Amino acid sequence: MHAWKLFRAALVTAVAGATLVTVPVTAHAAPPTSAIEVSTTSVARGETFTIKQTVYNSDSGTVLGGKATLYAKDAMLPDMVDLVSCPEATACDTLGTSVRAGTGDVLPGASKTITFTFRVKDDAPLGTIQLQHQFVGENFSFEIIDGPELTIKEAPADVAVSLSGKATGAKITYTIGVKNNGPGTATGVRVVGTFPANLAYVSTTCARVGSTRSVNCDIASLASGESATRTLTVQAGLLTIGTLTTTAQRTVSAPTDPVVANDKASKVCRALTWLIVSC
Repeated sequence: MHAWKLFRAALVTAVAGATLVTVPVTAHAAPPTSAIEVSTTSVARGETFTIKQTVYNSDSGTVLGGKATLYAKDAMLPDMVDLVSCPEATACDTLGTSVRAGTGDVLPGASKTITFTFRVKDDAPLGTIQLQHQFVGENFSFEIIDGPELTIKEAPADVAVSLSGKATGAKITYTIGVKNNGPGTATGVRVVGTFPANLAYVSTTCARVGSTRSVNCDIASLASGESATRTLTVQAGLLTIGTLTTTAQRTVSAPTDPVVANDKASKVCRALTWLIVSC
């Protein structure tokens, strides 16, 4: 009996002194009341982009007449973009400094997602803005949240060069064509025309580079879709015979030219004798 009492006392002591192991319970944080995903953080005037906004009701009551709302911090978002579509919304519009889309009523713990499509205005201010977003309801509004930055840049301008030639006796008159395919306005355009060594310079509506075989054709500005032409006249000499290749190439323009394949053109003429040239 004495041995049993000792055993029981030891057992009680061991259980009482045992370390209790607690299994942690992972708590899942509630999503933010508003979150956005932007398709690009750099967009040019005239281009389109999307913003996907997900709103979440973290309140215990239903948010009535919910609206996914977007802003530009310290700026007017509607002055920078045109709203193209928001297909999941009950309706979408602009109000003051914001763009908003209706989500309908949102129950506690529920979420709604809206995808906005925007087009950057042709005269939108250039630079970087910070987007902001918010879940707004008729009976309750959540906090405004800072989103990513969005840079608005100039639209590119695709300058295309063409070159044609017409022979009259021993003279060849080349027409250099320059067209801006847009979408932006091209400025500071320079196209360099170069003729072969066996032709002599006569005249140009561009500017000859010293006594070289090159001319600089400068155009201050070309709106989208606008064209300009310049001419270069040369003459075959007594020893001129065979193939004659003249080129015209864009060397500089602003803003960025996105298509390099049409920056250069060439024209091949042939001299049978110095008096008989065909193009």
